[in-house]
Formats: sequence, structure tokens, C-alpha cells
Amino acid sequence: MIKPKLKLCAGCNKPKHIWKNEAGKKFCKECYGKSITGVAKKPKPTAKRIPTFSSKRAKQNAVYSVMRVKFLKDHPMCHAHLDAKCTKIATEVHHKAGRVEDLLLDMRYWLPACHNCHSWVELHPNEAKEMGLSTDRLNLEKHE
Repeated sequence: MIKPKLKLCAGCNKPKHIWKNEAGKKFCKECYGKSITGVAKKPKPTAKRIPTFSSKRAKQNAVYSVMRVKFLKDHPMCHAHLDAKCTKIATEVHHKAGRVEDLLLDMRYWLPACHNCHSWVELHPNEAKEMGLSTDRLNLEKHE
């Protein structure tokens, strides 16, 4: 594939790809648009990005990050103690009932866990429920 050579634009005097040759003058795309209308073309509006979190959830996440740090300071040891790979130092918070709606901030369902134990609990939900490390969110009493 042959790349077009850059040539000097008559409008901006910069080496660019030539878009139009009009009356012996060579214009780049931007300058040609200005020469016809007198105004530069407006760039197309970019699509508005869908937010990762709702505004309500973003506020909850900000509160949660502060609460999480305090919780792990108050509970520095892993409460799961699942196997020989347990590091015994809590670095993560397991949400026994999940994180939907207001359960994210409900400390009654938080469990301090090391990474290894937390990973096991997440990968084995049925066994974790039998051991009391997780609860079924459908059977929770209404918390307010």
C-alpha cells in the first residue's frame, strides 16, 4: 500500500495530507472546510459514557471504603480459618449476605478474611453456607 506524501497546505502552511486542490491551491481537510463555509467544522459529539455506578452506589462505595478500613483494623485476624493456606491476617471483607442495596454497609453480615479463605468461600458457596460463612440473602429478616 502506498502512503500519500505530506504536502504543504495553503490554509495552515503545515505539511498535511491534501484533501482538495482548488484553483491550484492545495488544502487539508480542516482548511478546506474553513475555506468553503468560513468556519471550521464542528467535531462530532462523542457518545456519553454509561457510568460504572449509580450516584447512590458511588456514595455508598465512598462510605464503605472508610468503614472497611476501620473494620479491618478492629478485626485484624481471619475468622474463616479454612485450611493450611490461611494466612491468618484479614485483608478482605467477605459479605456473608452479598453486597446488594444496603447490605454493602450492613456490618452484621461482614466477615474478616484473608485472601485465600475469601477466595475459597466465593468459589464454594454451598459449603460456605453449611459452615456458616455465608447466608442466603432471601431468608434475611428485613433490615432497616
